[in-house]
Amino acid sequence: MSYRGRFAPSPTGALHLGSLVAAVGSWLRARQRQGEWIVRIEDIDRVREVPGAAADMLATLAAFGLHSDAPVIYQSEREPAYEEVFEQLRAAGAVFPCWCSRSDLEASGGLHHGACVALPSASRDPAWRLRAPGIAIEFEDVALGHQSENLAEAAGDFVIKRVDGGYAYQLAVVVDDAFQAISEVVRGADLLSSTARQIHLQRLLGFSTPAHLHLPLVVDAAGRKLSKQDHARRVDRADPLPALRLALYFLGLDDVARERPASCPALLASAVERFDVSRLRAMHDRYGQLTGAAPDV
Repeated sequence: MSYRGRFAPSPTGALHLGSLVAAVGSWLRARQRQGEWIVRIEDIDRVREVPGAAADMLATLAAFGLHSDAPVIYQSEREPAYEEVFEQLRAAGAVFPCWCSRSDLEASGGLHHGACVALPSASRDPAWRLRAPGIAIEFEDVALGHQSENLAEAAGDFVIKRVDGGYAYQLAVVVDDAFQAISEVVRGADLLSSTARQIHLQRLLGFSTPAHLHLPLVVDAAGRKLSKQDHARRVDRADPLPALRLALYFLGLDDVARERPASCPALLASAVERFDVSRLRAMHDRYGQLTGAAPDV
């Protein structure tokens, strides 16, 4: 199968540096493997979605020379596909309705194990949870090496359909990665904890499991991940080169970041030639020491 990678942002705000690192890292990997790079808008959380953010993100990516190699799909338009897979899981007995609140789960450390502990309620709809197996889910991460997680102990039974009727990230991303034939998932290390859950779902549904490469996170001076929720400053698409240089620094390409080309495509072309996962491993080793402040690039 030919290489297919993706960048799948949620339109909950403007593109910030952490998101740019994920976009550039996934793009570089796809180009180095002579494959396709696809943008997907993960807009299934209507409560958190910011109107106009998706279009703004796509315009910002274009300003950096990052263009999807296939038509952009929107998860908000994919609910029939999620419903079909959900019904398949329900018919197989893999999911169950749950009325548990956070307070109901305090005794188990916030994890759900096996069955709903709250009484069913006719006055409100339940969430639907997927049963988590008490076995180790193992996989090899290209940058981080061997990973193993016991879902029952680490995540517990997890929600795949929310109380409001919307489908959760874990289900939607698995369905869409299969639909788009994604061969490798390249994303930030903050999503490493989701990987075992997604692999379990893929196995239940008979989907292929893509390879995984988790990128170093961009953190602030206190060691916290930069995110839209923390009001991380948006990247400036009117002057994209400084932000692109900084993104390359966090991808271990500080030598490339110091170059002074006239355009983003020229800088990206140089980065493709020198992108090396061993540099990513070194950046992961330095995690906690990085800051969101710009180095001298």
